[in-house]
Amino acid sequence: MRKITIAASAAIAISLGVAGAMAQELDADVANDYPTFNRADYVFGCMQVNGNTRIALERCACSIDVIASILPFEEYEKAETIMSIRQRGGESVAQFNRPESVAIVNKLKQAQIEGELRCF
Repeated sequence: MRKITIAASAAIAISLGVAGAMAQELDADVANDYPTFNRADYVFGCMQVNGNTRIALERCACSIDVIASILPFEEYEKAETIMSIRQRGGESVAQFNRPESVAIVNKLKQAQIEGELRCF
């Protein structure tokens, strides 16, 4: 009977530990609200630049995690949009070279640099 009680206690402790870990992950996910598509898109592009290897996958995934921990998704999305529009060229791009736009893009670049420093 004592063996059953010890085994049951161990099972409960493990269950509570797993539940606690899952709760921490959920809390981290709330703070880290990047959609899977955007994470995958970043990792895909990063891997192409870094050799399409398993090591590149790990480092690029780490890098987007760092970026997400520094920059809220809304700001990331704004910066990506500004950079995309700038690549098109033309007169309409001028408004995206204003100091406000430059500051938004610079925040993303700083977060990317931090990601490279921590992960590569």
